[in-house]
Amino acid sequence: FIEGKNTMVVSELRKQMEQFAQQQRFEEAARVRDQIEAIEIFRSKQKMVSTDEIDRDIVAVYHEDEDACGVVFKVREGKIIGRQHFFLQGVQEKSVAEILKSFLQQYYLKIQFLPAEIFLPFEIEDLDDFEKWLSKKHDAQVKLIVPKIGEKAKLMQMAMQNAKLLLEELNLQKMKAKEEYVPNSVKALQEALHLPNPPRRIEAFDISNLAGTHAVGSMVTFVNGRPYKSGYRHFKIKTVEGIDDFAMMKEVIGRRYRRVLQEQEQMPDLILVDGGKGQLSSALESLRKLGVENQPIAALAKRLDEVFIPGISSPQNIPHGSPGLKLLQRIRDESHRFAISYHRKLRGKEMVSSVLDEIEGIGEVRKNRLLQSFGSIEKIKQASVEELVKVGVIPKNVAEKVWKYFHPQSSE
Repeated sequence: FIEGKNTMVVSELRKQMEQFAQQQRFEEAARVRDQIEAIEIFRSKQKMVSTDEIDRDIVAVYHEDEDACGVVFKVREGKIIGRQHFFLQGVQEKSVAEILKSFLQQYYLKIQFLPAEIFLPFEIEDLDDFEKWLSKKHDAQVKLIVPKIGEKAKLMQMAMQNAKLLLEELNLQKMKAKEEYVPNSVKALQEALHLPNPPRRIEAFDISNLAGTHAVGSMVTFVNGRPYKSGYRHFKIKTVEGIDDFAMMKEVIGRRYRRVLQEQEQMPDLILVDGGKGQLSSALESLRKLGVENQPIAALAKRLDEVFIPGISSPQNIPHGSPGLKLLQRIRDESHRFAISYHRKLRGKEMVSSVLDEIEGIGEVRKNRLLQSFGSIEKIKQASVEELVKVGVIPKNVAEKVWKYFHPQSSE
């Protein structure tokens, strides 16, 4: 390779590797990584030759989050004869200088041969004392050098890039392992529902309309059998009047997956609706209107924990206590809890509004100002007339009406 072209190729390959990693295309990322490493090794053998033929080690450390990578290039008689690398864990609370010093201590404690020079990427604390300790331990003179300019600095830079590349490889492997991991409960659910793929991502829906007021829908998301709170959503019912759970489910499913399709997001591995065959049919109808076919979907009825899937009128025979059914129950219960909590929040807001709306002289603007100033109805109730005027910024005659409303016996 010509050096300039070689550098450009490596730079482009690095960008390509990062793109593959972000897209979770780990096998392609690994192949590009191997190409980069091959070029780096080839380049090092061609360029890393010193005329002084001094034996030296080039030590580099790269640190990211909780992991670090230490690299040692061995230069003997002016040529690279080998490379060693070590992954260092549990270093998130250490500085990179502390990591380097600890790595040097551990590495040179075990080796028998000490070179005349050790190149470091930067100075460490008590460098002179550490140099003396090394020399005394091995009964040989060694110099710790931080190269600043010229070919030696370039060699050091290459070693640092190598450490970075190796740590990126480790992170790729971790990401791939995480993606490939499937919990037993998820595997059991795949088998129980005869799903084509493990249901790693499950989106579950519930409708709440206590006493026919404030009908709301909720969606909770589970990833690999665990709640994924960033994927939770609420839906205020907009198109359905009265109590009609089927129509409400149809609306919520339609709104959710219309947006998924518009934003070109990935559909979940499984949709779970709370209810029986009626809710399942409503959800399926909504999906068909969007042109979504063959989407894995199931319904879990509350009363007997029966599970229904499309095309089969009788419930699935999933043993009680099985990991798959337990996972469905856990998701259904979390979906119900989330819907109820939102419903109570809306009802609480309505109660607050209705109390203040009953007071003469309190319109929308003053109501909002009082709530923002005092934070709650209870604190408004506890405030004096003077505090209502000063903090709530309302006229004294209106403040007196507010106070009298909450203290009817005292005003008699």
